[in-house]
Amino acid sequence: MRIRGGAGRVLRGVRSAVRVGMGVLCVLVIAGPARAQEGPASEPGGIWPDMAALVRVGGPLSFCGEPVPLDNREVRERLEKELLLTIWDRPQVMLWLKRSTRYFPAIEQMLKDAGLPEDIKYVAIAESALRPHVGSPKGAVGFWQFMPATGRRMGLEIDSHVDERRSLRASTDAAIRYLTALYGQFQSWTMAAAAYNMGEAGLQTEVLEQETDDYYSLYLPLETQRFLFRILSAKMIFSDPLKYGFRLQPEDHYPPVSSDRVQVTCTQAVPIRIVAQAAEASFKMIKDLNPECRGYYLTPGVHEIAVPEGAAKDFQRRLDERLAAWTKGRAEQSYIVRSGDNLSIIAERFNVPLKALLIWNHLDMNHPIQPGQRLVIYQPGRQDSNDASESEKD
Repeated sequence: MRIRGGAGRVLRGVRSAVRVGMGVLCVLVIAGPARAQEGPASEPGGIWPDMAALVRVGGPLSFCGEPVPLDNREVRERLEKELLLTIWDRPQVMLWLKRSTRYFPAIEQMLKDAGLPEDIKYVAIAESALRPHVGSPKGAVGFWQFMPATGRRMGLEIDSHVDERRSLRASTDAAIRYLTALYGQFQSWTMAAAAYNMGEAGLQTEVLEQETDDYYSLYLPLETQRFLFRILSAKMIFSDPLKYGFRLQPEDHYPPVSSDRVQVTCTQAVPIRIVAQAAEASFKMIKDLNPECRGYYLTPGVHEIAVPEGAAKDFQRRLDERLAAWTKGRAEQSYIVRSGDNLSIIAERFNVPLKALLIWNHLDMNHPIQPGQRLVIYQPGRQDSNDASESEKD
């Protein structure tokens, strides 16, 4: 329907007002977060942040006590670039700051005990943003982003059941050993950080070919050229969060996780669910406290694991009781594979998820079952039926 005359003019006026209003709203939405940055880094009026002021580095600046040559214009440009890119990703930096109170105290103490500079902790920020499970396309995993071969060389256990690259204690200890060795080779923490990123053989090759051992003068893979500047950006922000517009209160930070450590001797594969019950905790809590544990079972052998604070007392007694009940339940809920059976048919027959059968019986779809084979099947409503509810693999 077409509206004519005065009514049409009124409607067009309303539309114009709406467009203007939406424009104002957009400006307010964009400008809103910047208002929280009022102070030393704000333009007059306190609306837009003065980005030039944010990245203006007065110096001196160092990494592990080694001066950064800020008088070199190219070095200053590289630092400004990384700092701008870092502070632009404000949600990420906020998470850095929040997580730091959970993980930095342990890292700082381990660095102090080993006699390493505290600045090394910022390597973990640049590598993983303090996330235990983060992985790279190349296969690096964990807080310190170890590749499998390097992690094993530094003494980390890495297999389908355990990945200590995800353990804060184990991976930090390995990073300390690796960085100490790299410092011994290159006699510079700056170069050690570069070698940590690209590998010592690769860096040594560039040193020999380019005839310089100055990180700031070396032409390196682009990721390694940026690596130290990402570390320095993190250090600058952590050294003065307020300057960059981050006003966190003590209650905004994530607290350290309190836990006890217990030793578990497993004569057979033990479900993490049973360990959680003995610790009077949830499956998720045990997995979160022990990110290095993969899958659903502790393998036979001796394990030292974290449990909620206070759960260590009488833990072994509770675990033995739970294991006895679980073992009895398995014997009572078994099925003998018949000729013509396959896992899909059995799962449908007993109305249980196929993946649950795989978990309960340590099976692989690539290895077919055989007639006469005994399978454990926890049927809904019976003891231990909640095994299938856990869907997380790692």
